[in-house]
Amino acid sequence: MIKNKKHNLVLLGIAAALAFQGCQQQETIREGSELTPIEKAIFEEEDSFFHIDFENYPHRDKSLPIGVFDSGTGGLTILNSLLDFDEHDNLSRKVGADEVPDFSNEKFIYLADQANMPYGNYYAENKTDLLIEHILKDAQFLLSDKYYPNQYAENYSTDKQQVKAMVIACNTATAYGKENIEAFIQKSGLPLKIIGVIDAGAKGALSHFEEDEDGSIAVFATVGTIASKGYENTILKKMEEMGYKGNIQVYNQGGHGIAEAVDEEPDYINRDLERPRGDYRGPSLDHDEFKIDQTLMDVYNFDFDHNKMLCDAQSGGDCEVLQINSSDNYVRYHLVSMMEKIRKAEDPKPLKVVMLGCTHYPYLTQEIEEVLNELREYQQNGEYVYREFMAENIAIVDPAINVAEELYAFLDEQDLFNLDGNMEESEFYISVPNIDNPNVKVDEKGRFPYDFKYGRNAGEVQQYVKRVPFNNSNIPDETLERLKKSVPTTYQIISEFNSSSEKTSSLAREERIQ
Repeated sequence: MIKNKKHNLVLLGIAAALAFQGCQQQETIREGSELTPIEKAIFEEEDSFFHIDFENYPHRDKSLPIGVFDSGTGGLTILNSLLDFDEHDNLSRKVGADEVPDFSNEKFIYLADQANMPYGNYYAENKTDLLIEHILKDAQFLLSDKYYPNQYAENYSTDKQQVKAMVIACNTATAYGKENIEAFIQKSGLPLKIIGVIDAGAKGALSHFEEDEDGSIAVFATVGTIASKGYENTILKKMEEMGYKGNIQVYNQGGHGIAEAVDEEPDYINRDLERPRGDYRGPSLDHDEFKIDQTLMDVYNFDFDHNKMLCDAQSGGDCEVLQINSSDNYVRYHLVSMMEKIRKAEDPKPLKVVMLGCTHYPYLTQEIEEVLNELREYQQNGEYVYREFMAENIAIVDPAINVAEELYAFLDEQDLFNLDGNMEESEFYISVPNIDNPNVKVDEKGRFPYDFKYGRNAGEVQQYVKRVPFNNSNIPDETLERLKKSVPTTYQIISEFNSSSEKTSSLAREERIQ
């Protein structure tokens, strides 16, 4: 009895010493690293909204959800793949589908930073540091227990669960912020897994090539992601690591305006308009970088019905002002531009893979396939213009499956699978402008004006947004209809979540008005 007591005392002493050493190591990491203003608020300012108590973070709690974030609703394509993923037997964990989703017992928390999107434009506006700050705030939200019950709430709640792993379901955020989040997590002392879509996507693209096969990969992504060269560099790196010896060329196409059109951003698409407007920011006849080439109008094959293209000319005349006003026409413009780039390249290899380097683009997979088929069949003077530059079967790669595989491997290795949870209890949050912050400016639709959105500066740590649950007032009907068709599993869960959230929001709105 005495021997066991002494033994227990020794174990307690060792545990205490290790805990003390861990705290010292954590403090050393923080002291040896320069903290950005947002990191300082998170780590050191206990009265800050952004503060997190990492010393008591329950990272080994299997019941914690998995965090997923994107700049908008595009990342729901990643989440839907996670919800549908079935590559293992849930009892034995061996490879092989069992008709039960592998993450069926996991709860997910999804964040769409809609108020601050599109992320791809921060690079063009020389505000990459502000973008990184937004990305760290996204991570902070998932790691914290704070949220606002609705956009009218003046006080935040603290009953949101923290997360045991994090998926960056945004290519631009992965390209510019994954290393920053990983450095931030290291400073926190948490052994938390961060999964980004770019590594997963690069592996998925290369899986369509034999070891010595020639061909090309077209990276179709936001302008910001393309500018980062995140995919191009990662593909080349993976080629070397995985032993590919063929001539695999990488072509980049920045899909300026596509993600914005998917999320109904008014600077890029406005379904209520019949004529061109002055605040349009998409491709046009006189755009410096994304110019609509009038010599290619026959190739674009734009759909002009129902004001999907806005033209200043009367019927029968040529347009002097031409503006794209539908997501499918944005796809047409950019795929033609991409094939023109390949056609004019020196010794181009046939296009074999189109890499969807933006989580919004899988919503448009059908349109992408349709346009690629049109271009393959397009002829001038009896000759095929693009066919020799296109493989017979072009693979359209969505990184989501590779993300799911990486997440599964992590939970399995760390024994973090939740055995009692339910994915139907997943939660969905969106950022909205914080109208209680006197420094915030909004337009007539309650959104950040473009100049305010990209005119802010990093380091001015404040609550520009409130992160609130999805409801029918902050998710447009057009978006819900698109989700119903494109991500049905996720849509069903969102519908149930929206119903309960909408009741709370409506009551709060009435109280605020009164």
